[in-house]
Amino acid sequence: MRRSNNKKHIWEETAIIYCRLSRDDDLEGESYSIANQRKLLTKAAKDEGYTKIIEYCDDGISGVTMNRPAFNQMIESITMGKASAVFVKDLSRLGRNYIEVGKLTEEFFPEHNIRFIAVSDGIDTAEGENEFAPIKNLFNEWYARDISKKRRISNKIKGTSGEPLGPPPYGYKKDPDDKKHWLIDDEPAKIIRWIDSMRLSGMGSAQICNVLEQHKILTPIEYAISKGYKKPTKSRNINPYNWNSSTVHNILTMQEYCGDIINFKTYSISYKNKKRHENSPENMVVFKEVNTPIRSRETYEKLQKIGNRKPLKSGEHNMFSGLLVCSDCGSTLHYHFNQNNPTIKYFSCSGYNRGKRKICQSTHYIRVDLLEQIVLGEVRRLTRFACKHEEAFTQAVANYSKKVMETDQKIRQSELRALMARDKELDVLFERIYEDNISGKISDDRFRKLSHKYEAEQESLTERIDQLKKAFDECSFKVYNTETFVNAVKKYTRVKKLTPRMLTELIEKIEVFQYKIKDGVKTQKVLIHYNCIGSVEIPDELDLPEPQIEIKTRKGVTVNYGTPLAV
Repeated sequence: MRRSNNKKHIWEETAIIYCRLSRDDDLEGESYSIANQRKLLTKAAKDEGYTKIIEYCDDGISGVTMNRPAFNQMIESITMGKASAVFVKDLSRLGRNYIEVGKLTEEFFPEHNIRFIAVSDGIDTAEGENEFAPIKNLFNEWYARDISKKRRISNKIKGTSGEPLGPPPYGYKKDPDDKKHWLIDDEPAKIIRWIDSMRLSGMGSAQICNVLEQHKILTPIEYAISKGYKKPTKSRNINPYNWNSSTVHNILTMQEYCGDIINFKTYSISYKNKKRHENSPENMVVFKEVNTPIRSRETYEKLQKIGNRKPLKSGEHNMFSGLLVCSDCGSTLHYHFNQNNPTIKYFSCSGYNRGKRKICQSTHYIRVDLLEQIVLGEVRRLTRFACKHEEAFTQAVANYSKKVMETDQKIRQSELRALMARDKELDVLFERIYEDNISGKISDDRFRKLSHKYEAEQESLTERIDQLKKAFDECSFKVYNTETFVNAVKKYTRVKKLTPRMLTELIEKIEVFQYKIKDGVKTQKVLIHYNCIGSVEIPDELDLPEPQIEIKTRKGVTVNYGTPLAV
C-alpha cells in the first residue's frame, strides 16, 4: 500500500497497536511484557509515518480464545473505519488459533483495507503476501497445545500430591514461608463464622446479604483488592458492600473451610475451550484437615442439611422446610398456606397428585401449629431423658451412631456391587449385539431398539452409581460426636419455643404419617429422627410419657397426637 503525498484523511494517519500477554507468554521473558510491546510498536508505527496511535491491550488473557475485551474493541474500531493499520509484536499476539488468525489476516483485514504489520515476524502486507505466515500461525497453535498438555500433566502431579491448584479462598491467605500452605485470614474468617451463625439461626442468603451490607462489610473481591491480593475479576460493583446471594451460598457450601484441600473440582474440555465444567465427585481429590479449619466439620454438615430448604414463592420461609418427609413415598413435604385463610399454614407431600407422576396416594397434610406443639413436646421429653438418665442416653447415642454407619455402608456397598456388575454386563451385551448386527444375525432396526434400551439402562445405572458413591463418601466422612450431641440436647433443657437453630442442631428429619380416623377421632403420628440417635425409644420405666396434644381445626374436627396407633 503506497502512501501518497496528497492530503490524508484522519483514519489514514491512524494506526492501532495491539498488545497481549498471558501466563503462557511469561515463559518467553521480559521481551513479551506489555511495556516492551507498547514501546516497540509505538516506535514502529511512527517510523511508518502514522501520527495518531490507538492502543488496545489484553493483559493476562490466552491467545487461544478470540473473545478478548480489547481485541473485540479493536475489531469494532476497524469495522467503523477508525484506522488504516494494525501493528502487533508477532502473529502470536494476534492469537494462537490457526483458523481464526488466518481469517483475520487473509479475509478481514484486506476487506477493510487494513495494513497489517507483525514486527518481529517481518510481516507487512504493504509489501505483499508472506508465504510463511500460515506456517507461523500453525506453529503458534501447536505451541499453545503443547503448553496446555504440559500444564495439565503438571497440575495432575501437583493435585494428586496434595498441593492446592487454586488460590486461597476468602478467609485464607498464603503462608509466606510455604506458598502451598494456607493460613487463616482473621478478618474475613470472622465474617465467615458470622455468616454460618446467621444461616444456622434460620436466615436466608438474601437476608444475610442485607445484614452484611448494612454493617458495611466488604465483598470478598473488594476485600482482596483492598489487601493487594491478586483476584481475577471481569467487573466490579459500584457498591463495595453489595453482597450477592450466590457468594453467600458458595461460602456456606465450601468444604475447604473445614481445613480440606479439594483439587480437580472443575475441568475444561480442551485447550481451546476455557469454559470450566463441574467435575463428578469421584474425579475430585480431597485431602482432609491440611489447613487450620475456619468452621468445624459438624457445623459444615448442619449447613449442608439446611442448604436445600426453599421458601414459598412469596419469599416466606418456615423453619421446618426441608425437614419433613412422607412416611409412605419418602418425598419432601412442601410448605403452603390456605388461600382463603392465610393464617392457616401447613405442609403436604410433594409426591401427592403430581400430575402424571403421582407417586403418593395421600396428602400427609399436617398443620404448622400442630407440628410446633408436637416437636416442642418431644424435644422437652428428650432433654429430660438426657438430664435425668444421662448414662443411658449417652450409651444410646453411641450405639446408634455405630449401628447406623455400619448398616448404611453395608446396604450401599451391596447395591453398588450389584449395579457395577450390571454395568459391566451391559458393556458385554453391547458388544454382542454389535457383532450380531455386523454379521447379520439381527436387523438394524432391532439393533437400534436394543442399543437404545441398553443405553437408557446404563445411563440410569451410572447416575445411581454416582449417587451411591457420593452417599458412601458422605457416610464415612460424617462425624457422629456423642459428646457434642449430648451437650446440644442439654442446652435446651428449659426450652419454651422452637428456633431454626435448635432444629438444625437436634433433628435430622421428621416423618409425617397420614392421619387415621377411629371412632370419629382423627389421630396423626409424627416420627422424629434426631441427629446421632435416630428415633428415640424411651423405656416406659423411665416415666417420660409422650405429650398429649390436640387442636381444633377450622371445620370443628379435633386432631390428636400421642394416642397409640397401629401404623
